[in-house]
Amino acid sequence: MKTLKEMFDLNILSTILLYTSIISFIIAFNFSDNPPVSGWKQQFMPYLNNQYVSDITFIDSLLGFAVTYNDTPGDTGYVLKTTNSGNNWYIVFQNRADFNRVIFLNESTGFVCGGSGSGTEYLYKSTNAGKNWFLISTPNVITWNDMFIENEDTIWLANESGFDGGLFRTSNGGINWELKFFSTLYNPLKIYMYNSRIGYICESDYLFKTTNSGDNWILQPGKQAFRDIYFADSLLGWKSNSADLINDTLVKTTNGGLNWFNIDVPRSGAIYGGNISRFNGMRYFSHINKDTIWGSGGAISYPGNVYRAILFKSNNGGLNWLIQIPDTAFRFSGFFFNIFLNKNHGWAYQTNYKGIYTTTGGDSTFFTSIDEAVFSQPDNFILKQNYPNPFNPVTTIEYEITSKGFINLSVYNIQGKKQTELVNKIQNTGNYKVNLNGSNLPSGVYFYTMFVNGNRIQTKKMMLVK
Repeated sequence: MKTLKEMFDLNILSTILLYTSIISFIIAFNFSDNPPVSGWKQQFMPYLNNQYVSDITFIDSLLGFAVTYNDTPGDTGYVLKTTNSGNNWYIVFQNRADFNRVIFLNESTGFVCGGSGSGTEYLYKSTNAGKNWFLISTPNVITWNDMFIENEDTIWLANESGFDGGLFRTSNGGINWELKFFSTLYNPLKIYMYNSRIGYICESDYLFKTTNSGDNWILQPGKQAFRDIYFADSLLGWKSNSADLINDTLVKTTNGGLNWFNIDVPRSGAIYGGNISRFNGMRYFSHINKDTIWGSGGAISYPGNVYRAILFKSNNGGLNWLIQIPDTAFRFSGFFFNIFLNKNHGWAYQTNYKGIYTTTGGDSTFFTSIDEAVFSQPDNFILKQNYPNPFNPVTTIEYEITSKGFINLSVYNIQGKKQTELVNKIQNTGNYKVNLNGSNLPSGVYFYTMFVNGNRIQTKKMMLVK
């Protein structure tokens, strides 16, 4: 007869073996037989009439801010805040202005800049996490296109106007301002400071560099303007060139900007009906460290004027790139912003208040080329997450077909054994839904997989709880 300790040890061993088997199966099921469950969750900001999101920042995995602009001079601009990772956003400040940038130094202190569109510029500061905002007096310009905040005292403001624009700096929190750059031809649209001495400004074409805190600026050769720029140290840096507003390119320097060389980001012509179009390259990027980079701006087009936004990822400083098509039911036509705080927490947003969020570093599925990405999703069929989930005993599964084909939708248990076929026939283009009744199934984790013309499209996980 077994002792109590022997029985306890045996139960522990059995439990470990059971969970090891389950984990091993899930890994094999997801990566050998089926795509993994999506690592992205959709998010929505409140719709604010004709406003567009102009900038987003996250201080940590929960706290974030966004600002808006509009196409109508004198209309209202907004500052929005989230305290739950972007799942909910609410307005904390509004004014008759276009807000172009938002920067927070920490969870309490932040700045927004912009202008009214009719000749009134704004720089606001908050010291209580956006609850209250006060206006900082600045030189009179039409608007502030960009800013860089070194600390609460040292602030840089850029305006591209050739008449009253230029680059201004304060070293006492806005009490006094000093003009650091002015030209009737090349006033700055963007500003980036690596440290208090070394920095870069650009207008629509040309790039300037300073090594003495803005006292002198040196014009860099060629058209080197940037949309986004980042330096890991004084020598190693990246920027997305914007001289061509459609075909943005990513470039890299290893000698402090003396020389820049192009980085090959995946792009392609029409392959299996798809290609990177609209934004043909990388517009914005986010650095986790000197090796790991996420980029946004590309989209794959499919027949019927259908677009799927893509994200780029490099694990070796841009030498090689992987492509991800975020697995969400909503079709995103192209991500404008992407923010990654670390290897797990990241966001990608359009300018129309719609975005996605991950706590797992995105999907597990990456592609090495546009060819592979397009081929993996024939005609852009979409399998949605069942609802409700968990369920008891009935749940609904929806899917979308963009061209006629033979559809198979089957349900598998945790051991990979097929439990039932929900659909197994030819179907025309359209949106479909089917119910699964789990009355005769035991509680547990199940997977449902969609095949089109024999090609596996996607697998989703669901849970039956009785």
